[in-house]
Amino acid sequence: MSSNKVMVPQAKEAMERFKMEAANEVGVNLKQGYNGDLTSKQAGSIGGQMVKKMNTVRTSSFQRDNRIVAGHKITVRYIAGIAI
Repeated sequence: MSSNKVMVPQAKEAMERFKMEAANEVGVNLKQGYNGDLTSKQAGSIGGQMVKKMNTVRTSSFQRDNRIVAGHKITVRYIAGIAI
């Protein structure tokens, strides 16, 4: 099972542009369609550049008093991603 499927069909074009931009930044000549002639090093440098440019997900958690059961604590966790 592949984990690199685009979950939102409208995002496919944006991901292609992102990939082309990353390839340009690392000096790899990427063409539209199939790029099976790339070396592993070239393909890896494109993927690595894409990961470097993606924003990481920020998490924060803390404990607070439970508002329903006196004397108990609950853990609250916030997850935030920044879109560019």
